[in-house]
Amino acid sequence: MNRIILHVDVNNAFLSWTAVWMLNNGYKKDIRERYAIIGGDETERRGIVLAKSNPCKKKGVITAEPIYSARRKCPYLEVYKPNFEIYRYFSDKMYEYLCTYTDVIERYSIDECFLDYTNSVNLFGDPVKIAYKIKDDIYNMFGFTVNVGVGNNKLLAKMASDFEKPNKVHTLFSNEIVEKMHPLPVEDLFMIGKATSKKLREMNINTIGELAMFPLENLNKRFKSMGKMIHDYANGIDNSPVYYEREMVKSISSSTVLPYNYRDINMIYNVIRKLSSDIGKKLRNNKLYADTIGIWFKYNYFDKISRQEKLDVSIATDEEIYNNSIKIFNDIWNHDDGIRSICVFVSGLSSERKKQLSIFDIDIDDNDSSDKLQGVIDDIKNKYGDDIIKFANIKETSK
Repeated sequence: MNRIILHVDVNNAFLSWTAVWMLNNGYKKDIRERYAIIGGDETERRGIVLAKSNPCKKKGVITAEPIYSARRKCPYLEVYKPNFEIYRYFSDKMYEYLCTYTDVIERYSIDECFLDYTNSVNLFGDPVKIAYKIKDDIYNMFGFTVNVGVGNNKLLAKMASDFEKPNKVHTLFSNEIVEKMHPLPVEDLFMIGKATSKKLREMNINTIGELAMFPLENLNKRFKSMGKMIHDYANGIDNSPVYYEREMVKSISSSTVLPYNYRDINMIYNVIRKLSSDIGKKLRNNKLYADTIGIWFKYNYFDKISRQEKLDVSIATDEEIYNNSIKIFNDIWNHDDGIRSICVFVSGLSSERKKQLSIFDIDIDDNDSSDKLQGVIDDIKNKYGDDIIKFANIKETSK
């Protein structure tokens, strides 16, 4: 039986979610219909366009250009700061709704979800009809629009959702690849960036169909391991599963989908710090220790990177969880690709701290001191809030 995968992608998410939030809170004008952008601080280098309205797009404003440049094109430009709390709120609302159709659902990014609908066909019926229902329900319930792509794997579903926008449903089944995907320019293929498309065009590969027919051995010579991936994608081949998270027995996890691809090491460390604190709080609330810790994360493509380690000493404090998580992360991150989502998890839970002792151990009481210090920190946070105490990040070690 062929898989049925749906990809739900919010149209112009940051600006749309901001607009809906403002309308729901009494603002009389829809900024989606005005010369409006979501942008960073104009006084700093990060003052770039993160999202733009259609009127701005018609004036030539593009994503990632400096705001001062956008103002030249739109003198009456309205700039609204990003608010990731708002984005998380609407992302969660959409995710909760999508979970009514299947529990095999992957939050690919803050504004995208994959659904494995294969086993839901018998429950809810034709996937294309359901895709239209999802699109309409999200608009009627939450006030923003989405594109829904339907295909036989994640690649085809995502490619389909990127066809004409906004507020559309498109299919790209395996028997539609030659008709719908192969005539497209090669840069339209998922994971083909500007640099790669330029090299492909230098090889006289101009369409996805031409890439699909190009000898694989020649692609491998030019692109190494990436050659097979883009060749497979051009032929509509993708066997990656829809990664979904279930609470494993006797384990605790905390994960997040990031608003965009994080490459800055300190930003990633801050996320791991927050996840570690969430897990630490859960452990201590249940009077538990963990002797195994792990981390997984996803890059922009479909692969998921994961590792876990068994510890000599069971842990429960925020610092212990954070330090061990960072160590694992530094060992497996390739330092080149941006991180799209990340999770820290612990297992091997017990009601008392375990430690493997050797004749060389001399600091037996160190863990008791850590527990006492964490207890003081918890008391302060409970009284004054989680943000009252900040910790410095571990600096990245050179390799």
